[in-house]
Amino acid sequence: MNFFPELKTYLETLLPEMERIPEDRKAQLARLSAYIADRRKDGKPVFLNFICTHNSRRSHMSQIWAAAAAAYYDIKDMHCFSGGTEATAFNPRAVAAMQRAGFKIENPGGDNPHYLVRFSPGGPELECFSKVYDDPFNPKTDFAAVMTCSHADKNCPFIPGATRISITYEDPKVADDSPQETARYDERVKQIGFEMFYAMAGVWELGA
Repeated sequence: MNFFPELKTYLETLLPEMERIPEDRKAQLARLSAYIADRRKDGKPVFLNFICTHNSRRSHMSQIWAAAAAAYYDIKDMHCFSGGTEATAFNPRAVAAMQRAGFKIENPGGDNPHYLVRFSPGGPELECFSKVYDDPFNPKTDFAAVMTCSHADKNCPFIPGATRISITYEDPKVADDSPQETARYDERVKQIGFEMFYAMAGVWELGA
């Protein structure tokens, strides 16, 4: 995959970070790897829906990074979505943090913009906007619901049609409007990035 130069440079610092993932965290990520690998071995498409409460930060970061990592490891027929228990908007702070990592993101405007996200010249384009997890835009059956925040995990006890996988992250929102804001968002972008790459590397290692 021919990533944008800025993103390719970012990946050179990101990928070595996979080595510092704790063993218990690797076990959580391995569940996602196994789910994807099993689907591919059965010749089935893979649908992932990353879910957090407001579908504004962590779920979008995870959706985008998972799609980029799948492209990096040449994992075909994998489709990434995101949703929340309520809809707000893809937060501009999170958008800016992903742009700092090297993603190209177009904002068409509006109260809940349908951002267009790319990681490669001429590559796939992701449409990222805030919505509830069962919005018509998202898959309805035979998908993995990847819970990216503990609040959504606790308050969505049952998601019809889904295999549930919990990979939660601390919300960078806690640093909003503080001197630590940029650093906290960049930290979360990096963590989600190397963890999604670890999960997709696991698919490749499983031979799927």
